[in-house]
Amino acid sequence: MPRRTIRLTGAAEAPLRAALVALRAELGVPEDFPPEVGEEAERAAKNPLPPWHDATELPFFTLAPASSTDLDQAVHLSRRGTGYRVRYAIADVAAFVVPGGGLDAETHRRVNTLCFPDVRVPLHPTVLGEGAASLLPDRTRPAVLWTVDLDAEGRTVAVDVHRALVRSRAGLDPAGVQRQIDGGTAEEPVALLREIGRARQRLEAERGGISLHVPEQEITERDHTRLLTYRAPLPAEGWNAQLSLLAGMAAADLMLATGTGVLRTVPAAPDGAAARLRRTATALRVDWPHHVSYAALLRTLDPRQPHDAAFLQECTTLLRGAGYTVFRNGDLPPITSHAAVAAPYAHCTAPLHRLADRYASEICLSAVAGEAPPAWVREALGTLPRRMADGARRAAAVKRECVDLVEAALLEDRVGDVFEGVVIDLADHPDAGTVQLESPAVTGRVEGAGLPLGERLRVRLTRAEPGRGKVLFAPA
Repeated sequence: MPRRTIRLTGAAEAPLRAALVALRAELGVPEDFPPEVGEEAERAAKNPLPPWHDATELPFFTLAPASSTDLDQAVHLSRRGTGYRVRYAIADVAAFVVPGGGLDAETHRRVNTLCFPDVRVPLHPTVLGEGAASLLPDRTRPAVLWTVDLDAEGRTVAVDVHRALVRSRAGLDPAGVQRQIDGGTAEEPVALLREIGRARQRLEAERGGISLHVPEQEITERDHTRLLTYRAPLPAEGWNAQLSLLAGMAAADLMLATGTGVLRTVPAAPDGAAARLRRTATALRVDWPHHVSYAALLRTLDPRQPHDAAFLQECTTLLRGAGYTVFRNGDLPPITSHAAVAAPYAHCTAPLHRLADRYASEICLSAVAGEAPPAWVREALGTLPRRMADGARRAAAVKRECVDLVEAALLEDRVGDVFEGVVIDLADHPDAGTVQLESPAVTGRVEGAGLPLGERLRVRLTRAEPGRGKVLFAPA
C-alpha cells in the first residue's frame, strides 16, 4: 500500500538526528518497554505455544533489506501442474503473546511499529520482534502457513492455512534477487517470483487495482551538509508485494465466506481528488491523456525520473479514509472492498508490526478449522477498529512531523533560493495554497495573491527552520 519512506544516514551526532530524538520526546513516543513487559517477552521467547504441523523440510526464503531483522514473512514457490503453489509463512505472534497479559496490553497501547527516518519504535520487544518470533534465516520458527494454489494465469483456485514450524534457508535482499533473476542464475523457488508476480500484476490491472511505486528518499548528513537521493523500488519488490496482497485477499475471502472478520477497507477517492491530481500531472509535465485511467497511468510511470517521482509522492494523498471494518455472525458490512486493491482485502501479513494482523490470522485459522474464533479474538473485535484508528492517527502524526522536519532541514541553507514548482491546491482563502517542487520533491505552503491553481510557478523559499514549523514559499 502507498507510503512515503524517508531514511536518514550519517553520523549519530548529526543535528537532524538530534532533532528527531527531540521530536520523539515531544510526541511522547514510548521507545522503551516497561521492565515487566520485557521480562514476559523473555519468558515467551523461550516457550512459544506448539504449532500443529512440521514444515521445516520446505526451503523458505525471506526477501528484505540486508539489515532487516524483523521479518514477518517467508515464502516458498513451486510449480503445480500448469499453475503454481505459493506457500507464504507469516510470523505467529500469537504463539508468544498471552491474551490479557502485560505484553498483550502493551501491544494494544502501541498498536503498530512507528517508523522514523533514523529508527523504528517497535510494536514488540526486540527479543520477540527481531528474535524468537522473526522468521530469520536458519532458525526454526512457529508460523501461520498459507498455501495458495494458482492456475496458469495466477488466479486463486484453492486456499489453506494452518499453524506450522518453518525454517527459512536464506535471507535474500531485493537487489541480489533482482540480479539473479535478470541474469538467469536464480533457482526455481526464487525465479518463480517474477513469473508469479507478473501474473498477479496482470490480474491487478484487469480488476482495476493500483500499486504505487513511491521512491524511497534518503537524507545523508555528512560534514554539516545534507544530500537527498532517491531509490526507486525494484521490480522484485513489486513482485514480492503481490504475494502479500495475495495472502491478504485470500484472508478477506475466508472471512467473508464464514461471516466473521476484520477487513482493511478504503473508499473510492472523493470527487475532485482526481481532478487535483490531473492539474499536478499537467504542471509536472506528466502525460495523462483523458482516456487513460488513474490505475493505467501509474503503470507507465518511472520512479527514477524526477517528474514522475514528484508526481508519485503526490499520488499517496489520493487514497484517503482507510479503516478497519469488523463484522460478525454473517452480518456483512456495506463496504467490503479496498479501493487500491479493487477487491476485499485484510491486513494479515505483518503481525510483528501491526496489531490487527494477529487477530486476522486467528480468524482465518478458525475459519479453515470450521471453528469459532477464540474468545479473546471475539471479545476484542468490537474495540479493534477504534484502537487501530488511534494508532493510525499517531503514525500519521509521526509521518507528517518527520516529513516537515526533514524537508525543513534539507532546505535550511537555501532560504532565498528560487525553485520551479506547481500550485497543487488552494487554501480556504485565495492568498495561500500548496506548492509541489519539481526538485527536490518537497511540498510546502505558498503565500501570495492570485496563486494559479494547477499551473507552474517559480517560488522563493522564505522559511525553513527545522522543528519550528513547515517550510514556507512565496511567488518569486
